[in-house]
Amino acid sequence: MAEVSWTAFLKGRSYPALMGIVNVTPDSFSDGGRFVAPERAIAHGAALLTAGADILDIGAESTRPGYKPVSAEEEWQRLEAVIHGLSAYDVRLSVDTMKAEVAQKALRAGAHIINDVWGLQADPDMARVAAEHDALVVAMHNRDRVEADLDIRAEWRRFFDLTLEVAQKAGMSSSRIALDPGVGFGKTQQQNVQAIRDIPYLKAEYGLPVLLGASRKSVLGWITGQPADARLAATLSAHLYGVGQGADIVRVHDVREHADAFMTWHIMKERYGEAE
Repeated sequence: MAEVSWTAFLKGRSYPALMGIVNVTPDSFSDGGRFVAPERAIAHGAALLTAGADILDIGAESTRPGYKPVSAEEEWQRLEAVIHGLSAYDVRLSVDTMKAEVAQKALRAGAHIINDVWGLQADPDMARVAAEHDALVVAMHNRDRVEADLDIRAEWRRFFDLTLEVAQKAGMSSSRIALDPGVGFGKTQQQNVQAIRDIPYLKAEYGLPVLLGASRKSVLGWITGQPADARLAATLSAHLYGVGQGADIVRVHDVREHADAFMTWHIMKERYGEAE
């Protein structure tokens, strides 16, 4: 089921691919603890697939601000049964990890995509593992610290130039890489908004697909004042805006609502918008 490239995977779609989130963690910011039990995580993944997910993104280490790191052994213990269980379904599986050891085990167990929140830069073996398994990669922009006067565009160029250099040295084609602007990671809330607004710049600069993940994030609470479990409307709005800016993949908790929103957006756009 592995794709030759992201272009091949995305070809022919009327609207962006939906990546459904399966958090096998006790401490994720929005749904931590709900799907720690493998059987519950597998059932949740199956439900997201039925709701319209094109990809299931399975993560076993929270990356929320102030998160507690876990060892590769513990991370894999949380993931193993879930990946094996969901590999029985006709869906692309993504492993959300920054550890090459975990990524390799996940790919051997049936995953097809590595979603790395450090863009192949945290673990020196990650690009090699991706290349050896012909995996697709989502490379997210990240930073160790927040700087209010940061030039986001210049920072993206610095970071993603290095990501692509690391990938090339490992023998990996850039066609296997999608870029994530990194909403909620190492940025002020104003910069998070800019990261969504500047998706056209990112696409023009690199010519690669862009994944947007703003689902329930703090920037939406900053805008609306709503807690994480009451940010669906804000999430849909941010993602629809991002799709209009050119996002190709959207990472979400609420798959059914996004599938309905994107279908409606597409119909309105094609029948009553630009098509005329």
